Amino acid sequence: MTDWGALSHDLASIRTVVDRAQVKLRSRDFYWYSPILKKRLRDVTADLVVMPANEAELIETLKACHARRVPVTPRGAGTGNYGQAMPLKGGVLLDLSLMSAVRRIEPGRVRADAGAKLIDIDTEAQAQSRQEQRMHPSTLRTATIGGFVCGGSGGVGSVTWGGLRDRGNVLGLRVVTMESSPRVLELRGDDVQKIVHAYGTTGIVAEVEMALAPAYGWIDVILGFDDFGEAVRFAHALAAQDALLKKLVTPIAAPIPQLYFRPLKNIVPPDTHIVLAMIAPLAMEAFEALLRSWRAGVLHRGDRDTGRSLPPVYELSWNHTTLQALKVDRGITYHQVLYPAPDHVAKVMHLHGAQGDDVMDHLEFVRFDGQVACFGLPLIRFSDERRLLEIEAQFAASGCPTFSPHAYTLEEGGMKRVDPVQLAFKREADPQGLLNPGKMIAWERPDHDGARQAGHLFPAAAGR
Repeated sequence: MTDWGALSHDLASIRTVVDRAQVKLRSRDFYWYSPILKKRLRDVTADLVVMPANEAELIETLKACHARRVPVTPRGAGTGNYGQAMPLKGGVLLDLSLMSAVRRIEPGRVRADAGAKLIDIDTEAQAQSRQEQRMHPSTLRTATIGGFVCGGSGGVGSVTWGGLRDRGNVLGLRVVTMESSPRVLELRGDDVQKIVHAYGTTGIVAEVEMALAPAYGWIDVILGFDDFGEAVRFAHALAAQDALLKKLVTPIAAPIPQLYFRPLKNIVPPDTHIVLAMIAPLAMEAFEALLRSWRAGVLHRGDRDTGRSLPPVYELSWNHTTLQALKVDRGITYHQVLYPAPDHVAKVMHLHGAQGDDVMDHLEFVRFDGQVACFGLPLIRFSDERRLLEIEAQFAASGCPTFSPHAYTLEEGGMKRVDPVQLAFKREADPQGLLNPGKMIAWERPDHDGARQAGHLFPAAAGR
C-alpha cells in the first residue's frame, strides 16, 4: 500500500495538489461526451496531483513514483474525449501545464514544452515569423501541444496537411522514461510514432517539435445549401483544389445548425445544410470563382460581416460540433467514422438518411494517404449501447471503418495499433507498466488478438 505521506515528502520541492475536490476535478477530461464512458469512468480519480515546473522536476517525480511503484497518468489541458487523461488505477496525476515555454521558432518549425498552449504557440509564431501550426484541434484556445500529440489525431488544417501521424508533421519529441533512473530520449523520424496518440503509455513527453506553415489570416465562411448532397459534393470539390488555400472544409446537415448552433441563430434558414470553411485572403477570388458553379448561398463571410459577433468557425467544427450540441441537449453523443477515398462521397450519400432520424451527419474533409477523403463525426440522439453498436455495424457494412469514442483503450478506439514495435518500446521505457495503466490492452493481456483494430489509421505508422 502506498505511503502517500512519504511520497509527498519525496516530492516536497515540487508543487502538488492534495485537496480531494481539486484532485478529482483534475482527474477528468471530456469523457462525458460519451454516455458509456460517463457511466464507466465517473468514479475514477487520482490520489495526488503533481505539477513539475521543468524537466528536472519531471524526472524527479518519475523516479520517486517508480521507486514506490505508483501509477502515473499525464495530463495536458484535459480536453480529450476518450478518458485518455483519466487515471484508471489512481496514483499520481501528472499535470504538465507549468512546463509551458515556447523554446524556439524557426522557418517551418517550432519547439515547445509539452504544457505550452496551442493558442500561445500560434500567437508567438505569428508575431515572430508570420507562421502558425499546420493543424490544431477545435480546442485551440485551451489545449496543450503535448496533449494534442499524445491524445489527438488531426483537426483544423488536416484538409491540407493530413493527420498528426503523417510523416513530417511531428518532427521530434523529447521523452522521459519511467525507470529507476529515468532517461531522456530524443525521438525523430518514424520513432515519434511510438509516442504519438499513445496516451502517455510509452513515455512522458517533455518537449515537442512541430512543423509550421505560413499564417494567412484565414477568412471564416459559412455557406448554405438546400440539398445535403450538393453541400458534400461542393466540399469535396473545394478540398480537391490543391492550389486554393484552405484550412477547414466542414459540411453539416440540417437540423444540426438550427437545433444546436446557438451562435448561428437567425443566420441559418430552416432546413438548410451548411458548409464551414476557412479560406486564405489571397485565395478568395479563386474560391468565389469555384462557388459560382454551385447552388449555394453565402450566409456569413468574416471579412465582410464584421458587425456580427460569432466564434471562429473552427469552434463549430470537429469535436466542437458535438460540444455545441451538448450545450443544448445532454442526450446527444457522437461516433467517428472514415469514409475512404476514392468513393467517399458516394459512401456518404448511401448512408445519409438511411440510418434513422437519430443520426445527423457532420463531416470533416481531410487529406488521407495522399488523397481527399472525409471523416464523419455524426451526432447521435442516444438511446442505449445496443443502438450505438447497430450504427457502427451499418458503417462497417458500407466499407467505412469506425473509431469508437465510447472506449478508453487504444485498441478499442481503433485509431492506434499496438504492434510489436510499440510493445517493445514500452517494455524498454516503462518496464513496470506504470504509465497510464489500463489504456493498452496488449500490455496487460498478451493474448489479445487485436480483432477490433482494422488497421493502422495512418500510413507512417503502418510503414515501420
